[in-house]
Amino acid sequence: MLIRPLAATEPELTAETEQVVALWEACGLTRPWNDPRKDIARKLRVQPELFLVGVDAAQDRIVATAMAGYDGHRGWVYYVAVDPALQGGGHGAAMMAEAERLLLELGCPKVNVQIRSGNDRVIGFYERLDYAPDGALGFGKRLIAD
Repeated sequence: MLIRPLAATEPELTAETEQVVALWEACGLTRPWNDPRKDIARKLRVQPELFLVGVDAAQDRIVATAMAGYDGHRGWVYYVAVDPALQGGGHGAAMMAEAERLLLELGCPKVNVQIRSGNDRVIGFYERLDYAPDGALGFGKRLIAD
């Protein structure tokens, strides 16, 4: 698997966006109140180099994603997804390692991930990567309705 940023120019961007949305849907990451295409477009306006895709070079298709960001205080990683047929093969760990490497290059001292309530099956994955609950409770507020 080759890890690189999402394509930034057309027509590759449109094709890759559709592959990413299909992957997120297959992994159960999309929600009715979040338009995934808008999330992708928003990310491409802020630190686009931290929107990572894992590409199966033999099939020329996206099989994994990780969307990272750094605000000067801490890093965040979202939309970690691996094709369900490939889960358990190290792709997710590779995506997280690359996201962490890029964040560290930016001087990021700490990384957080958020796990949706009910998505308990990924807790073990993050624990194996040395993530642990940090005692913070996440709150959110939508500013723009999708």
